[in-house]
Amino acid sequence: MEILATAGLVAILAIVLAGPFLVRRVEENLEAFLFACGVGALTVAGFASVEGVATGWSWEILRDALAAPVFIGSLFGVPIGIVQVILIAGFVIYLAYRSLERAIQALVSAVPMGALAFLLVVALGLLSSLISAILAAVLLVEVLCALPLPKEPKIRLAVVACFAIGLGAALTPLGEPLSTIAVSKLAGPPYRAGFGFLAAMLGGYILPGILAFGILAAYWVRDIGTGSPVFCRVERGTPKEVVLRAAKVYLFIMALVFLGEGFRPLIIQFVAGIPADGLFWVNMVSAVLDNATLAAAEIGPYLSLIQIRAALVGLLVSGGMLIPGNIPNIVAAGKLGITSREWARVGVPVGFAAMGVYFVLIFLLGF
Repeated sequence: MEILATAGLVAILAIVLAGPFLVRRVEENLEAFLFACGVGALTVAGFASVEGVATGWSWEILRDALAAPVFIGSLFGVPIGIVQVILIAGFVIYLAYRSLERAIQALVSAVPMGALAFLLVVALGLLSSLISAILAAVLLVEVLCALPLPKEPKIRLAVVACFAIGLGAALTPLGEPLSTIAVSKLAGPPYRAGFGFLAAMLGGYILPGILAFGILAAYWVRDIGTGSPVFCRVERGTPKEVVLRAAKVYLFIMALVFLGEGFRPLIIQFVAGIPADGLFWVNMVSAVLDNATLAAAEIGPYLSLIQIRAALVGLLVSGGMLIPGNIPNIVAAGKLGITSREWARVGVPVGFAAMGVYFVLIFLLGF
């Protein structure tokens, strides 16, 4: 039964990886597809046995899946989650879209497109650690929707910006669930992690990475729109579209929770004990799984500092390679209508290149 459960989880993982690329109907109904795969993975996981770890369905998992889309923290006692942010931002855009349109028009008219792309990527990458990756992604897609760019450069800019947002959000526990979980699990001895722990440990990697992604974005769009009239248009949409988009994101995040918990037996058995350099590459699985769940399974005070650094950098970088890898990807792809193939065409080579650079810095140069 143990072997069958492991084989079943591996098969589901292969389906999750290949399905959106091979079947058009899956691509068009990605949220429902991943939800079904998550339900299947969690059911199969119930037949696996991991010492000291409960596997399969539980009320706690169901509760977390229902709450995760609407609660990642609170402000003055009010729950904050990605669904509320998307709803509020969507209705704000609906009501004030003309003002936003004029503001972006003025900005694009005054600033060259290459410089604007650099500033957008770097600013949102840095701000994401304070305003959260969710809000940074919402701001990104509304600006991109209004920019006078053809589809392909807009996709490239969106993917690169999401890489930067995913990196920057890890600098503080406010940025994203991964950083919150990491600080919480390392709060005791020997690391006694506090608010600035991740910034001190990862800042030397994250800040240059954000700048590099900004330079890449500027290079890709440097000549677009030069000498042409600038027309920016914010898509107002309808209240129904705003609510439907939030509902799809809710289902998407529930699916990621189910997938992460369902694949936990595989993570614990085959990932958590891997040396730092191997852990760095194995964590590329976060391209299709929620990186916060992987961090929860891997990170702990029993790891050395180099293992923690390698694991987190691997999770953060590879999370930008495919749409399910990080929440900003989900928000951007959904709003801009980017397919899995279109995202992967940009995200996979950029992600592999970034992973290669970081591997050299961490393991070969000891930076």
